[in-house]
Amino acid sequence: MNGSTKELTAMSITLSDQDMLTLRTAGWGAVSLMSAAAVADSAHKAATHGSIALTSATGLVGRVLTKAPKGVKWGKSTADLADLVLPALTASMNLLSRQFPAEADNFRRTITVAIEASARIHQGPPSPTMAEMMRKITAALDA
Repeated sequence: MNGSTKELTAMSITLSDQDMLTLRTAGWGAVSLMSAAAVADSAHKAATHGSIALTSATGLVGRVLTKAPKGVKWGKSTADLADLVLPALTASMNLLSRQFPAEADNFRRTITVAIEASARIHQGPPSPTMAEMMRKITAALDA
């Protein structure tokens, strides 16, 4: 620990509380966006499947995403949520790419699996709404 800031150190990477909050906001927020894009009766299933993917992650990313972010104000609409989450996805990729590229790849794969799991709530392809949300999340990861 460093002063009043808790840090997570693994594989020679040190993440501050703010870094971990950004990663958690990005990961759990991506699942929330997918849930928001789901048909009303399937939102819970989308969130459940995405959450399982996040908590199944390994490495530093897995250690961070084990917990949902605390104290985040998600907003009152999907647009508010997207305004918070999409930049957090980009910031997370930039942070991890600078500090540990293998973990950036792990984060990207974890988020991709989570959104694909969220989209597989029914047989067949994702709905157009979910497919578009997946595109927006992927674009934020790639920005």
